[in-house]
Amino acid sequence: MAPRSGLVCPTVRRPRVRAAAQGRSRGCAVPGTVLLLLAYLAYLALGTGVFWMLESPAARDSSARFQRDKWALLRNFTCLDGPALDSMIRGIVDAYQSGDIVLGNTTSMGRWEIMGSFFFSVSTITTIGYGNLSPHTMAARLFCIFFALVGIPLNLIMLNHLGHLMQQGVHRCARRLGGAWQDPAKARWLAGSGALLSGLLLFLLLPPLLFSRMEGWSYMEGFYFAFITLSTVGFGDYVIGMDPSRRYPLWYKNTVSLWILFGMAWLALIIKLILSLMETSGRSYSCCHHSSKEDFERQCWRLGPEGQAEPYSPQPGCCAEGSLGITPHSEPSAQASCCGKDS
Repeated sequence: MAPRSGLVCPTVRRPRVRAAAQGRSRGCAVPGTVLLLLAYLAYLALGTGVFWMLESPAARDSSARFQRDKWALLRNFTCLDGPALDSMIRGIVDAYQSGDIVLGNTTSMGRWEIMGSFFFSVSTITTIGYGNLSPHTMAARLFCIFFALVGIPLNLIMLNHLGHLMQQGVHRCARRLGGAWQDPAKARWLAGSGALLSGLLLFLLLPPLLFSRMEGWSYMEGFYFAFITLSTVGFGDYVIGMDPSRRYPLWYKNTVSLWILFGMAWLALIIKLILSLMETSGRSYSCCHHSSKEDFERQCWRLGPEGQAEPYSPQPGCCAEGSLGITPHSEPSAQASCCGKDS
């Protein structure tokens, strides 16, 4: 009885091309980095141009309108002079940045009360940094440095743990659905889609309704605040609890703080998924460039009954794309599973 022949699928390269390909593969990382840097700079240039075209006219109009109002005030109130008015404006700006307000009878917005201090602590360790509030005493500034130095890594660990729990929940749902439907691929797709849609609903689509009710913002302003906050951009143009004419309940900032924590964990999972997809597509790019079919040939061979190598035309998918050398199959079952038949 003739022994079963082993099926092997090496990649045959000519010697001169092999050396050239090795040289190109060593230098492939540098062109890839350059292309990534160029794409990064091009994306920044795109953002620069769009923001400049959209915001520059509005900024000029706002500045011109302020100057008109300022000179109209000076003309109507001759007892005021320019330097005195500028000094008063600077005082108002400084008071606002310190948490005070001069509208009506309200002199403080409670930024440094218990709830305000708690929300500032959350925005510090989450690196949101709205910029509307900052410590003014030297002791508080020094404490803020050490508080952030320990708190930022602690926050990252917490977000990683929460994200891991969310990922485990998605995988558990996928396994249960896969066992019920006998279709693991469809179950994974459905579980991932459910996690994405439920996160969009809980962290981006529903919170703007609460912000509209409590802050008087429009839905789009609330949605803008939600994304800018969870992505830790934190411009500070929209911040909760800053309207002196409104009374905020105690649970409001606590609830928003929990929303920030879980929402950042969910958004980090989404960004991680996007990065993995981008890196996977980048790794699929081959560094080997071939000038012609004669420079690079792919052949499959099998071992005959007498041990000699002979060419073989496999079924589609028999030869693995990454095989670089001869790997004989030691067991007959492995040979049969490659192409589905024996010789």
